[in-house]
Amino acid sequence: MLAGLGRLIHRGRWLSLVLILLLTAGAGAWGIGVFSKFKQGGFEDPKASSTLVAKLGASYFGSTNPDLLVLYSSDTMTVDDPRYMASVVTTVSRLPKQQVAELISYWSFAEKDAAPFASKDRRKTFVSIKLEGKDDVTKLANYEAVKERLQAPGLHAELGGNIPLGVEFGEQVVADIIRAEMITAGPLLILLIVLFGALVASLQPMIVAVFSIVGGLAVLHGVTYLTSVTSFALEVVTMMGVGLAIDYSLFIVSRFREELARGMDAAGLPPGKPWKRIGDRKRRRADKKAYKRALDPVRQAALVRTMGTAGRTIIVSGITVSAALGGLLLFPQMFLRTIGLAGIATVMVAVFGATVLLPTMLALLGPKVEGGRMPWRRPGAKRAQRDPDSGFWYRLGHSVMKHPVPYFAVVVVILGVLFQPFLNVQFSSVDARVLPKESATRAVVETVKSEFPSGSTEPIDVVVSGDLIPRNWVPGRGEAIPPYLEAFRKRLAGMPGVTDAQFTGYSGTYGGVRISVTHKYDPMAKQAQDLVKRLRALDLTKGDYPMHIDVGGSTASQMDLMSSLLRTLPMMALAVGIATFVLLFMFFGSIVLPLKAIVMNVLSIGASFGAIVWGFQYGHLAGLLDFTPTGGVEATSMILILAVVFGLSMDYEVFLLSRIREEWDRTHDNRTAVAVGMQRTGSIITSAALLFLVVIAAFSLAGITVVKLIGVGMFVAVVVDALLVRSLLVPATMRFMGSANWWLPRPLAGLHARMDLRERDILPDAGPSKSADRPLPYALRWEETPAAPPQPPAMAAATPPLPRRRSTRHETPPPAPPHPALREPPPAPVPVPSGPGGGAPRPRYGNPGAGRPQTSGEPHGPPPATSPEGPWAPWANGPPQPQPRHSTRSRREIVPDPDGSGWRWRDTGGS
Repeated sequence: MLAGLGRLIHRGRWLSLVLILLLTAGAGAWGIGVFSKFKQGGFEDPKASSTLVAKLGASYFGSTNPDLLVLYSSDTMTVDDPRYMASVVTTVSRLPKQQVAELISYWSFAEKDAAPFASKDRRKTFVSIKLEGKDDVTKLANYEAVKERLQAPGLHAELGGNIPLGVEFGEQVVADIIRAEMITAGPLLILLIVLFGALVASLQPMIVAVFSIVGGLAVLHGVTYLTSVTSFALEVVTMMGVGLAIDYSLFIVSRFREELARGMDAAGLPPGKPWKRIGDRKRRRADKKAYKRALDPVRQAALVRTMGTAGRTIIVSGITVSAALGGLLLFPQMFLRTIGLAGIATVMVAVFGATVLLPTMLALLGPKVEGGRMPWRRPGAKRAQRDPDSGFWYRLGHSVMKHPVPYFAVVVVILGVLFQPFLNVQFSSVDARVLPKESATRAVVETVKSEFPSGSTEPIDVVVSGDLIPRNWVPGRGEAIPPYLEAFRKRLAGMPGVTDAQFTGYSGTYGGVRISVTHKYDPMAKQAQDLVKRLRALDLTKGDYPMHIDVGGSTASQMDLMSSLLRTLPMMALAVGIATFVLLFMFFGSIVLPLKAIVMNVLSIGASFGAIVWGFQYGHLAGLLDFTPTGGVEATSMILILAVVFGLSMDYEVFLLSRIREEWDRTHDNRTAVAVGMQRTGSIITSAALLFLVVIAAFSLAGITVVKLIGVGMFVAVVVDALLVRSLLVPATMRFMGSANWWLPRPLAGLHARMDLRERDILPDAGPSKSADRPLPYALRWEETPAAPPQPPAMAAATPPLPRRRSTRHETPPPAPPHPALREPPPAPVPVPSGPGGGAPRPRYGNPGAGRPQTSGEPHGPPPATSPEGPWAPWANGPPQPQPRHSTRSRREIVPDPDGSGWRWRDTGGS
């Protein structure tokens, strides 16, 4: 299938390029709209009791997290000063009612109830504002309309709350992406030039990366119409899309260059522009056309083999990464579902770029992909002459195969040390501390927590609801409290660890009342969690009719989140494991390799998790990465890292094992297959990992701590996977298992034959070329025939043509004959001796045994008169003669120019 796609792209390469350019322009115009579609939150379980309490608070009771919180402060006045009150009240009372639904300030309550709204030094106060609108888009528009009208004369105003927090998150995300792209562009291009050794080849992955960014934005915008999308998703998806696009492009470009060089060498086509050495302008133009026609089938064959090998591997890798990200769709949290859905689409964009856009560019470039060649890639350089079946990775592979036990033991010990910190993991929730330290919104939150009486406590909210709740009773306005509710409040206030319990909300429409329970514990402490469990175990009845009790707040939300994650995680692991096993079984035709690959990935994930706990929970990376440690790690981010790292680790596993499988199919020698597979892919995998690390490192410098955490987790996983697992642990385990690596039970052999993902219509390997004894201006293809007795030219012309063998659909199409312009008649007839077999020779571009390609340093024309083998004697026994074939074209022969400057065609007439 992919080989056929390669042929199709080669035939319609210009049309393909135009369509992709139109697609990219449309995707860019569409993707810009994603920045106004982001939602906040998404870390909670939508079906949890704590989520219901939060929604009731926002809809009926008044949210403890207002849409807009304005913090006013003065250096000289206190909130008791009439001038302070006049400045604040006058400012907020002028806000338009069509944008503001509710205002609550220090002066909205009696003196005792107003205490939480004044700071301990009484120089600061805040106003809680609820904006009109049922969705974030409407509230954002209302916020933009009122934010410039909140400055009170004589006071300093700072803005906080959910809406400003969301705006700052979005702005920070965009700033992080722009900064990351600016940081990575230069180093990536330099590394690609070093790795490829050619400027044009190095630009191809960058083009695919840009396409992936544009396509990723368009995909993310489309996802916003299916589900809510958090702003975190943009950075994570961009980081993955760029990294995978560059990785995939590296494999495609490397394989295409390898296949093209082999094909040109086998066909005897010299690199560069050999026709420029011809002096005559007309002949130079004709020679150029002939060269390009001869190159066309070689280029197509290289692209077909590239698509059938590296392209197929990338398709399988993309599906495997998507399967890992698909596990996130099983979780109810919007944050995980968003990144799962958008991540799958982004991976597919990267795969499309690597298997459609990049082959289109390579089909157009052909040998020009080597343009801007660096000195170490030139033919005379030592690096260019290095034996491909030797080198560091080949020696390392043989070393590991020779001493597998020491390598295995050392790597397992290192992975165990890296995993150890994860045994002490503590999970925390997302709060304002994930923003940069200089964030204005974060400053408001931290000021309220540190300087206001109840700011440092996070109460547990208990909502009592039912049909028996009074419909016309409002707590706090002097009305009598129903006895059963007052008794229940006192019951809550008397529980161990509770410092107070007060009515903080009532809704006659919903039929519920909220009681806020304050306590002396840290919100994430075990004592606070035990208190939530005791509250949820309570019951309340009125006249034998039970009332509903729901418990919320930050502590309860974190407990519900962990319960949801632990409940869904086994299902995710099972689904991803089965999907990965089936895909690798279809790809490799073994049941051992998929199981081993899954185990290797788990080891990489464990090392990554340990590094995250060490760096973020313990705070060892706080100084380097400039973030505030919270004493824990965010739980949903760990689940995200689990899926992403599993997919990326499997990515490199597929690249390595696919090449090992090729060698195993060729040699059926496990040791040789592993060594050669490592040599052919070791440097590429390491280079791909290095490029990915550059991208990840830039995003690890993001302003949002959660993105830093995800970036560090991916960074450690890629390093461990590329340097330890794929380079040492995988070959060591394959040495232990020997031929059992490829074990496939007989009952499954037939099933695999029907599911096999390997290409069936790939062109055969061209193999190494055989250099002729002496170079010619171009390699010539003589159709060799068995030796036959000499016969006169007249008899040869009269010999009836033999039937032509019918070629199969999988054969390489014969190259086009040279351009007719090369048939210019000679100034004077030059007799050419006939060789054995009679007839005139039929030369073509492109024969595996015809001659080595002429380098740019070789002169155009016949070789020197003498050589180490003796004097040059062209066609001492006559030119080799082709087998007669039926053709309507004139028979031609190649003869030297009379002046010895080169070679030319001569028509002999007849067919």
